[in-house]
Amino acid sequence: MIVKRINHNNPISSQSNSELPITIDVQLTGSSLYAIFRLEKMEINWLGHSCFRLKGTRASVITDPYSPDIGYTLGKTSANIVTVSHQHPGHSNVGAIGGEPKAITGPGEYEISNVLIIGMPSYHDEDKGEKRGKNTIYLLEIDEITICHLGDLGHAMSTTQAEELGNIDVLLVPVGGVSTIDAVTAAEIVRQLEPKIVIPMHYKTDALKRVLAPVDKFLKEMGIKDAESQPKINFTKSNLPLVTQVYLLDY
Repeated sequence: MIVKRINHNNPISSQSNSELPITIDVQLTGSSLYAIFRLEKMEINWLGHSCFRLKGTRASVITDPYSPDIGYTLGKTSANIVTVSHQHPGHSNVGAIGGEPKAITGPGEYEISNVLIIGMPSYHDEDKGEKRGKNTIYLLEIDEITICHLGDLGHAMSTTQAEELGNIDVLLVPVGGVSTIDAVTAAEIVRQLEPKIVIPMHYKTDALKRVLAPVDKFLKEMGIKDAESQPKINFTKSNLPLVTQVYLLDY
């Protein structure tokens, strides 16, 4: 049997599946020639607040599902895995997610549906949790892409903590202040970690009923003047940007 793999790559996109990277396996067995077409991609949707749907080829993950009283609506959402950064209503509504997902609610190492997850302890405030309690930072490896969800991180990151996180492809970072780090600290963490993709979260929108700063302050700190939001992003390991890029996603 002869197998030849051909990859057709497009840049990061919010476009349809037909325009995404495709792997073609061409197999020759005896006198028969046939091809298997498989879509290889990572898809990220922002569902509001700190909640994202991370969809790989074999599994999907929902981060920090919220209760409806914060203003956003999850709709009918299912996943294989749910991560919870802390037990506040705006981040821990696991029961709202269909598909009988496995829930990860704290620090540790986990492997579920070929997704490697590392939960790292941190705090929800600058006083080692005395004001708002603990927070879990999650590192997720999906289809060879490393995603870091900072949860409701409430303090600056030390050099040691940044080194422990290692190389990050996608950083999901709170920027709205009040109960988390603010725009200035968020931008500092981006510069520390140097991820390929940054997606801000946990900021004020028209839908949110809570008081947070808007995303504009973070964009200003990152030197971004004109930022257009898009419904989702699709990418693979091979077409990640070479330098850090910030993406805004629609709710």
